[in-house]
Amino acid sequence: MNNSKNEELDRLFSFFRLIDREKFIGRQTYLTDGNRKENDAEHAWHMAIMTVLLAKYANEEIDVLKTVTMLLIHDLVEIYAGDTYAYDDAGKETQAAREREAAEKVYGTLPKEQGEWLKGIWLEFEAQETPEAKFARTMDNLQPMMLNDSTNGISWVEHGVHLSQILKRNERTHCGSEVLWEYAKENFLMPHVEKGHIIKD
Repeated sequence: MNNSKNEELDRLFSFFRLIDREKFIGRQTYLTDGNRKENDAEHAWHMAIMTVLLAKYANEEIDVLKTVTMLLIHDLVEIYAGDTYAYDDAGKETQAAREREAAEKVYGTLPKEQGEWLKGIWLEFEAQETPEAKFARTMDNLQPMMLNDSTNGISWVEHGVHLSQILKRNERTHCGSEVLWEYAKENFLMPHVEKGHIIKD
């Protein structure tokens, strides 16, 4: 094997070892049995499968592989930036800067061409302008909502979450899929408002 090919593979496998750390990044959403919280890698895997099966409900036609790739890599920055809880206002103030710096480190591990490609996909997700990015954001918001519903709203109750906070966070969820957002409101949110798991403003 020539030196350039060997060097490329060394960098790729260095990246693969690095992203194993995503499995250790805890989130605030519980798994469906309510016994422990999910990690970033589990979150990404779940959304990827959801995208494959729910793509037909996107507002616009999407490139499914690109959207799946986007969801699999968009939280890798949290290896260095950490997870920022959806309703942590103080953390949100520094999130963008922390994640931009982390993106340089994570995607900079890769060979130049592949690193720029993945970083570009991450930036596209952050910009929320393409059909793929809009649908990916819809998945990113619906997946934890679904798990919260499955666990009788444990995380919402623990954090004393208000309906206004959820609606603010989801003000663009409909941009990826009107159908899925309406479904989520009816099936994942409002029953928990009625039960008092989500505080009604």
